[in-house]
Amino acid sequence: MSTEVVVVTGMSGAGRATAAHCLEDMGWFVVDNLPPSLLGTLTDLADGAVTKIAVVTDLRSRPFIGDLQSGLSDLGSRGISARVLFLEASDEALVRRFDSVRRPHPMQGEGSLVDGIRRERELLRDERGEADLVLDTSVLNVYELRARVAAAFDETAASAPMQLTLMSFGYKYGLPVDADLVVDCRFLPNPHWVPELRPHTGQDEDVRDYVLSREGAADFLDRYQGVVELLTAGYLREGKRYALLAVGCTGGKHRSVAISEELGRRLDGRGIDVQVHHRDLGRE
Repeated sequence: MSTEVVVVTGMSGAGRATAAHCLEDMGWFVVDNLPPSLLGTLTDLADGAVTKIAVVTDLRSRPFIGDLQSGLSDLGSRGISARVLFLEASDEALVRRFDSVRRPHPMQGEGSLVDGIRRERELLRDERGEADLVLDTSVLNVYELRARVAAAFDETAASAPMQLTLMSFGYKYGLPVDADLVVDCRFLPNPHWVPELRPHTGQDEDVRDYVLSREGAADFLDRYQGVVELLTAGYLREGKRYALLAVGCTGGKHRSVAISEELGRRLDGRGIDVQVHHRDLGRE
């Protein structure tokens, strides 16, 4: 049986330890704080006795960033499959987390906490772009993060259906940074401007019926359902078994919620395991 390697990295405070614990619970052999240059050595030592290895690595030192690329190339030359999981969170979320434990950011030096976060984000920008999976943990609790990691790396993934998360969001609160695809529903009339619908959400029947009956809604759903089915089939052929589709409207309360729910209903069971999450529902 061939050896699989997952490299867990990303922003300080974004949940690397939680992701590592989840992988360990799933049967992966976890090594913490291993320099990336030792990836090949680690797999040599495993010598086939361990087939699932997760390595948590800290890339704040510039030499280690170069080491990661060379380490991954080394594994590839040995015929070993390696994936990189990059964890990140918004500046605001990271500030709250560091404040809650009352410790400085490891890169803030003589500056502020925000200075340290931004230095690290800039330093890791290219590594984020090269990662196989980017997870934004800003609004995830521990259990939600564990579920996302399990969906991507569960040992039964080879025979499992595609894991698709449909996330409604409001543009005024910002784009979900870990989205693979983004859909804009602002071309539909906004129920916010209908007084009797404004207090309700896209999960309520009256709002749902209003949104889905607007001109263009049915055509959009029919066509985008086909696009998603085409993409997910391609993802599966390429070994990608998790994707996040973000569906946006102005506030994330009416149109995006109704469209996400309906698209999820249409796609569920078509070789796709669908979860629907409403990021901004309930926000003012």
